[in-house]
Formats: sequence, structure tokens, C-alpha cells
Amino acid sequence: MTMLQKTSRTFYIPISRMEAGLKEAVSSAYLCMRAIDEIEDHVDLPDKLKVELLNGIRDTLQTADPVKETEKLLSPHAAVLPAVTMQLPEWVLLCPSSIVPTVIRYTTKMSEQMADWVDRGFSIKTEEDLDRYTYSVAGMVGEMLSELWLWYDGTKSDMVKAVAFGRGLQAVNIVRNRAEDLRRGVDFFPDGWEFKDMLAYTRRNLKVADEYTAELKKGPALEFCKIPLALAHATVKLIAAGGNKLTRDAVLKIVSKLN
Repeated sequence: MTMLQKTSRTFYIPISRMEAGLKEAVSSAYLCMRAIDEIEDHVDLPDKLKVELLNGIRDTLQTADPVKETEKLLSPHAAVLPAVTMQLPEWVLLCPSSIVPTVIRYTTKMSEQMADWVDRGFSIKTEEDLDRYTYSVAGMVGEMLSELWLWYDGTKSDMVKAVAFGRGLQAVNIVRNRAEDLRRGVDFFPDGWEFKDMLAYTRRNLKVADEYTAELKKGPALEFCKIPLALAHATVKLIAAGGNKLTRDAVLKIVSKLN
């Protein structure tokens, strides 16, 4: 939970409120994916090494001893990789054994696709390219969460709308981090798109995410999803008005209204 709090203000709150079992599964899933995301976004790693590490994680997680093999892969890079990445083997061990194959499956798939995006220089020319990218880094997270809900208490959800849930949250990040991404030489806006076009894309996906959440039965899945979704809507509203990031007080106020 300490690492969750350090790496995600948005997800720490709903995960911290989860029941035992589901809390460990979702924490494991989030931290595994955050671990590889830190490789993809690392400003000091050359792209060749990023690709090698991401594809290496894809391979080590599918071995007979994923914990040992992943430790072996990452250990030579301890001086440069962040703690959340170096502790990837621990996040695998955190996951309940009955659902760990699902978390590993999605983590390996995401790691492979992240490696491909790094290799191609994050080239996004069309909306279709943007859809592929946002699926690779977030849409499949929505799919994985839907599988976790089903595993935990039989909650069924729409997998297509689950992708929009993840995609919408990622689009908010793309809008909010626009200046920072451009400084590091990455442009997630399709050719010819302006700020208003990306905002429209974000809102379209968040609208479907609203439908996804509205269809969830009362329980931990709904309690989880409504918090990041409410924060995403509030962030879009703030950005459209010229702001950028919700304050801690604003976040707590929004969350308190959802209780």
C-alpha cells in the first residue's frame, strides 16, 4: 500500500478500501503494470534497452519460475530502475495464486506491446493509431479488471466498454501531460489534431466508461470504478477551463461525495 500511495493518487484510494483477496489481486495487477510502465517512460534508458527489458519481462514471466527469472533480468539495472520496477517479482508474489495467471497474462501482453511502441518511436498518425496505443497501455487494463471482478464474486461486465474505461482514463493523462510529453519528444496527438480534438476523444471514451460503470452491480467493482472515473471527469472539466491537475483537497472532496 505504501508503494501504491507513492505511484498513484488516483488508484490508491479505491484499492485501499477493497476487501481482502481482491485488494491483493488488484494491487498486484496495478503494480506489475506500473513496473513496466516506468520502463517505457524512463527518460534515461536508451530505447534499445527498454525494448530488451520489456520483451525480457514478457519472457521471464512465462517461465516456470517467473519470480527468480525476472529478478535475474532486472538486477543488473538496479542503479537506474525505480523501486516499483525492481520489485516486480514481489508484486507477482502478492497476487492470490488462483488469479495470478490472469495478471501475468495481461502483464506479458502489455509489456510486449509497450516494447513495440518504443521500437516504433510512439508513432501515432491517425485516430486508429491512438486507439491501438491507448488499448496497449490502458484498455487492456479495463479488460483485466473485468476478469478480476468475475473471479472475485462473479460480477459480469461488458468487456468492450471496459476497454473504453481504461482508454478514457489514459486519454485524460495524455491531455494533462501534453507539455511534458512534448518536452521528452513524444506526441500522442494524431496528425492534424488540436487540443479540442483530444478532449473530444477523451469525452467520448469517458461517456462509454460511464455506461460500463452504471451497468455494474452493487459491490466492490462498482465502488472501485466510480472513483477514478469521477476524478477523470473532474480533471477534464478543469483542463477545459485552463487548469491542469486536481489538488489533493479537490480529490478528497470528490471522493467524499461518492461515499
